[in-house]
Amino acid sequence: STLARHLAGIMQPSRGTVRLDGADMTQWGREALGDHVGYLPQDIELFSDTVAANIGRFKTDVDREVIEAARLAGVHEMIIRLPQGYETQIGEGGAVLSGGYRQRIALARAVFGMPNLIVLDEPSSNLDSDGDRALAECALELKRRGSTVIIVSHRPSTLANVDKILLLRDGAVEAFGMKNEIVALLNQRAAPIAVATQ
Repeated sequence: STLARHLAGIMQPSRGTVRLDGADMTQWGREALGDHVGYLPQDIELFSDTVAANIGRFKTDVDREVIEAARLAGVHEMIIRLPQGYETQIGEGGAVLSGGYRQRIALARAVFGMPNLIVLDEPSSNLDSDGDRALAECALELKRRGSTVIIVSHRPSTLANVDKILLLRDGAVEAFGMKNEIVALLNQRAAPIAVATQ
C-alpha cells in the first residue's frame, strides 16, 4: 500500500524520485496529476454527494465521461437501479452502499477520464465473483486502450491477467519479472522437497 501511494503521487519518497513520463511527480500540479493518474486506495473514501459527483471527481459537465467510467468498471447497471440513478446521494463514506458497490464506484472514479496510469490497491477486497469478473474485464480493457495498470494484491486470482509481477517481502524487492517466471518461482518454492532415506 505504501508503494501504491508513492506511485499514485499521494506520498513523496524520503529518498529518490517517482517519475511519470520522465518527470519527477513533484513537478506535476495536483490537477494535472489527477488527470493522468487514477488511484483506487485500499481504504475507499467516498464523499457525501451523488454517485456521479464521486465518480467524476466533482467536475461539472462530465456526464458522458462518468457513464463511460462506470461502464468500464462494470457498475453502470447497478447504478441505474439505484433510486435516483447517478444522482443518488450516497451519504458520508458511501454509507448507503454495500462494500462491493463502494469498491466498484471507487474503481469507476479511478478510471474516470482514462488516465495513463491506474494504481489499484487491493481492488478486489470487497468484491463478489461478479465484481471480480468486472475488475478483470476493466483491467484488460484499460490495457487494450494503452493505460498502464498496477495492481497491488495478496490474492493470486486478481493477478490472472497481469504481464509482470513484482514480489515484495518485508518492504524489499524479492523478485520481479514476467508473470510466468515469477509464478514458476513461487510454485518451485512451495513444492515439497523429496527426502531420500535408507
